[in-house]
Amino acid sequence: MTSPPTQPSDEPYRSLFDDPELEAVFARSSPADTVAAVLTEARMVLAEIDGPLDAERWGSDILAALGSGSQAGALVSAAERSGTPEALATLRVLGAVGSAAIAAVASAAAGRLAGQGISEPAWAASIGAPTPGECWRYGDSLGEQEAVTAAFWYGERGHVLSVLLDLTQGGGIKNVWVGDLGDVLERTRQMARAGEPMMVFEMITEADARGRLDRAIAAGECPRRPEEIGNVASRRALLRARAALLRR
Repeated sequence: MTSPPTQPSDEPYRSLFDDPELEAVFARSSPADTVAAVLTEARMVLAEIDGPLDAERWGSDILAALGSGSQAGALVSAAERSGTPEALATLRVLGAVGSAAIAAVASAAAGRLAGQGISEPAWAASIGAPTPGECWRYGDSLGEQEAVTAAFWYGERGHVLSVLLDLTQGGGIKNVWVGDLGDVLERTRQMARAGEPMMVFEMITEADARGRLDRAIAAGECPRRPEEIGNVASRRALLRARAALLRR
């Protein structure tokens, strides 16, 4: 078992920051150059995005590229000083998918800019607050891999977060997908009903899904293939944000 039954739909944009090697590049760049690059892309990308999920995907890419240093904090400060619509949109995105510390300062900065009457995209009002839906898991009968999937809804538009866990590596995160809900659940059920060899499937509660994802995050990351490495890095922030929305 190496992938969900239905791959997520392609993203409607191509972020320049969707590259796992950019963390090393940014680590060698000055904070000013990094911030300028991010805000330039924000001006090009965020104006074309029409929904909160795509904005969150972009933000997750950005945070992966910025890495674990202080650059995300520098971006928040620079965005507030810039005071442009794309800067405000960037702050809304960071408030939705950033770590608790980054989300707090980004949201506060966004509130100050919004108070100045700067225009915002339509998705800004709902970003970061989708409604959780059904959750399920499936894995192989040997107990080597398991995919935990949770559905979320922005109004009538559903999407899924699916996390592939390597149970031979302590339940660490091997791959992450985010995409349209579509018929992902029904296809998974059909596979189970058809007696797909070596497959175990069950619906689970939000609390169960939250526990499995929390344990996986604590266990760490163990991607192997290049595409897995890229997926895990670029979806890391979004995974943590979505897991935090599930009831314990």
